[in-house]
Amino acid sequence: MLKIAHRGNLKGPSPRENHPLYIEEAIYAGFDVEVDIRLIDNQLWLGHDEPQYFTSKTFLDRYKDSLWIHCKNLAALEYFVNLKENYKYFWHEEDSYTLTSNGLIWTYPGKPITDKSILVLKDQEAVPSPCVAFGICSDYVKTIQD
Repeated sequence: MLKIAHRGNLKGPSPRENHPLYIEEAIYAGFDVEVDIRLIDNQLWLGHDEPQYFTSKTFLDRYKDSLWIHCKNLAALEYFVNLKENYKYFWHEEDSYTLTSNGLIWTYPGKPITDKSILVLKDQEAVPSPCVAFGICSDYVKTIQD
């Protein structure tokens, strides 16, 4: 099962969420990472509630196989749609389900799942057993047992 570090978190929320070095640390530890991206004035910014860290397409290209890009504004979503490259991206707010660009189903906590789901877990929720999900996105991916 694929494990995705929510904003780079491995063992719980951190003030370093979405920081490029924090993202790299999670990737080097063997995890995919969900990141929050905005496009503002043709510049890419990482950050959950607001643009915090400038980033570049070069950074995203380097890690695109490990990144799950949560587009935080329409401009970012349009940017990735127009790239026609193999980025994994999606848009959602509190939708029960969202289709990602690679055809998987980003699934809100507590909703039914399929083998095509990326299950988002809040806090330190236990992974449902048995779990048929394709993957799990959590702030605690390092502590999740397969």
